[in-house]
Amino acid sequence: MNLILLFKHDFIEGTNRVRLKGRRLKHVTEIHRAESGDTLCVGLANDRIGTGTVTDIDDTRLEMDIVLHRPPPPKLPLNLILALPRPKVLNRIVLGAVSMGVKNIRLINAFRVEKSYWQSPRLSEENLFHQSVLGLEQSKDTVLPLIIKQPLFKPFVEDELNGIIKDTTPIVAHPDSIEDCRRGVKTPVTLAVGPEGGFIPYEIEKLKECGFTPVRLGDRILRIESAIPALLGRLF
Repeated sequence: MNLILLFKHDFIEGTNRVRLKGRRLKHVTEIHRAESGDTLCVGLANDRIGTGTVTDIDDTRLEMDIVLHRPPPPKLPLNLILALPRPKVLNRIVLGAVSMGVKNIRLINAFRVEKSYWQSPRLSEENLFHQSVLGLEQSKDTVLPLIIKQPLFKPFVEDELNGIIKDTTPIVAHPDSIEDCRRGVKTPVTLAVGPEGGFIPYEIEKLKECGFTPVRLGDRILRIESAIPALLGRLF
C-alpha cells in the first residue's frame, strides 16, 4: 500500500481528520509500523493526493489529520476491451490494469469464454471495486475506473462499440496478424484483447468492420495477464 485511499465516510464530521479500521489499519500497523506523529501518503477517492499525520493509533483504530494538495497522476488514454478471463486471473488483470492508469474497462463475452465465468463471485461489483482500490493504492492514484460488463458480444459490437472507439485508434491483439503492435502511439487508443486462445475469425471480422486493426506482439504467445502490460508498455 503506497497510498492509503480514503473515502468521504472516513472523515470525522466537520473536520479534516479521518478514522480508519479494518484492512487499512492492519496494513499501517503491520507494514508501515506507523506511530503517532508519523506522516503517510494518502488520497481521497476521485480527488487529490496529500499527507496524513497520525494523531492516534492502537489495535482498534487509526486517526490522521489530512492535507490534500496535489492532483492524481494522469490517466492512460485507453479504453480496454477485454474478453472475460478465467476467474482465477481476473483479480490480477484488473489490479494490474488499474495500477497502470487504465480508467475504462469493458469485460465482454467471446466464443472461447466459458459461460461459467460469468457466474464467478470474482465478477461481483464488490470484488471489482476491491481490486480497483488495491490497484490505486499500489500506483498512488485516486481515480476509480469504470468497469462495465457486456455479456453479449454481437449486440455490444453492433450497438455500442462505434461510440466507444470514436476519436481513438482501435486495435485488437491477434497473434495471427502480420502487423506488429505500434510503438509510442500519440492518440487515445481502444485496445481489444481476446480470451486464452484468442478471438475466433468471426469475432475478428466483426471488430475489423468497426475499424479495428489486428496487431501482434511477436512470435511468442503470452498469457493475458502478461500480454496486457506488454501491449500497454509498447503503445505508450
